[in-house]
Amino acid sequence: MKTELHLPSDLRFLSVAEEWLFSSLQVSLGDEVDWTRQTGRLRLALVEAYSNVVRHAHFEQPNIPIILKLELRDRDLSLEIWDQGQGYNPSDYQAPSPQDKQEHGYGWLILNRLMDRVEYRLQVDGSNCLKLEANLPRSVSSGASEVQSAQV
Repeated sequence: MKTELHLPSDLRFLSVAEEWLFSSLQVSLGDEVDWTRQTGRLRLALVEAYSNVVRHAHFEQPNIPIILKLELRDRDLSLEIWDQGQGYNPSDYQAPSPQDKQEHGYGWLILNRLMDRVEYRLQVDGSNCLKLEANLPRSVSSGASEVQSAQV
């Protein structure tokens, strides 16, 4: 399954992005995935990525679109967040030190902890792409019903 969504760079549209993501996944996967375990990490990753584009890449200019692309193969999820900002060099990132009591700068660290793979590409056809990948494990109840069906 592949789908994409174009939204303004406006935090008020974050709920639209969330609804699109989870509705698309639910239609494709149904009860195959334990959503109680997966929605928190996916929601936090989306919120972090989307809000960073609005605040840092597009500097709160709602007329510049954010493009979200979702691809799902089996239970392997790939979410791309495209922006038209200056870009960010992940090799320049230095994780905040806990003793600094810093309020900002945790986004890259959070994304890398939540997702199985994080990739950032600068200026691909005039845009930047943050690619988030994760495997969505099969729910225990879904696996059990398949085993029961196979035994019958």
